[in-house]
Amino acid sequence: MEYRKFAEIPEKVSLLGFGGMRFPVRDDQPENIVEEGVQALIDHARERGITYFDTAYSYHGGRSEEVLSGALRKYPRNSYYLADKLPIWLIKEAADTEKYFMEQLERCQTEYFDFYLVHSLDRYKYEICEKYHVYDALKRFRSEGRIRHLGFSFHDTPEILEKIVSDHTWDFAQIQLNYLDWEMQDAKGQYEILESRGIPCIVMEPNRGGALTSLPESSAKFLKEVHPERSLGSWAIRFAASKPGVLCVLSGMESEAVVDENAATVTGVTPFDEREERAVGQAVDMFLKNKMIPCTGCAYCRECPKQVNIPKIFAAYNQYLVGKDNFQFYNAYSKLKAEERAGNCIGCRKCIEHCPQGIRITEELDMIQKLVVRINEIRPSNWGEM
Repeated sequence: MEYRKFAEIPEKVSLLGFGGMRFPVRDDQPENIVEEGVQALIDHARERGITYFDTAYSYHGGRSEEVLSGALRKYPRNSYYLADKLPIWLIKEAADTEKYFMEQLERCQTEYFDFYLVHSLDRYKYEICEKYHVYDALKRFRSEGRIRHLGFSFHDTPEILEKIVSDHTWDFAQIQLNYLDWEMQDAKGQYEILESRGIPCIVMEPNRGGALTSLPESSAKFLKEVHPERSLGSWAIRFAASKPGVLCVLSGMESEAVVDENAATVTGVTPFDEREERAVGQAVDMFLKNKMIPCTGCAYCRECPKQVNIPKIFAAYNQYLVGKDNFQFYNAYSKLKAEERAGNCIGCRKCIEHCPQGIRITEELDMIQKLVVRINEIRPSNWGEM
């Protein structure tokens, strides 16, 4: 395991971090975490040298904090770093910052957070942050020792990022960085702003919610031609880890095998050479030609009042795009409960307010519902009923 530190973060932090947003669950229910499975994963991560563990108030319907901190409790508190995030969208008055912060300390049964972030800042959430003097409250908690390092996670343009880091002094920042978003969402511009200011970068979504571990063959072939022995996921992890301004790369790892592979990938990391850069560029070009929906499966949109399962619908559609296979799509879509399907969308657009990727969700659901109708009209009878 490789470890990094910066002047602002003097502790040695494992280059690979464990993300608490995608724990194994039962019955596809985010709150129904398989706790014994999480314990085994955390134990294995600790054995492989991982010291950075990340959670948030909203992950797994509010249960991630409790389960993650519970799994870590068997270890000395000074042997790992716990990161948590303030749900800025819930702040309605100045007193709410302390209210939620104290609730999180209680959930995690800890006296302090090593890394604490304002969650998912964009131009609108930053207005909330400023209106209710959130930074000032968190700065006070830091002076009291209840926060060791203060930062924010971010989903917006480099211009908004520039304003946020100019207005206040931050110890670190977390951005979505992967080789697909390097140009598509200008992660390059965001990273360069942080690097130029000496602000350590925590990377989220290095695999873009798994999209870069299951590339369509038309994209994957360029990477396999260069390194046929390497997994697709290792390319994505290494791309992020090779950036010198990166302190830690977060990954939501659902098996010990993935922990092992990612830990090996971040050991002795080297930058991409010219041939590897070209292969990644070709893979991205082909990926974009497929016009896949850029969903990471973060499930922030699951606040849907009609309970439409947006991430699973988009996953089924993206798989359909790989081979234009009607049966594959029909088979995956049929596994959704009736109330979870695209036709139940009422166009309230609440999902769009929560989507960090800026996806036009209601329009995409309408397009997918039309595809469902079309396939229903032509499907053979032996496909069964949807």
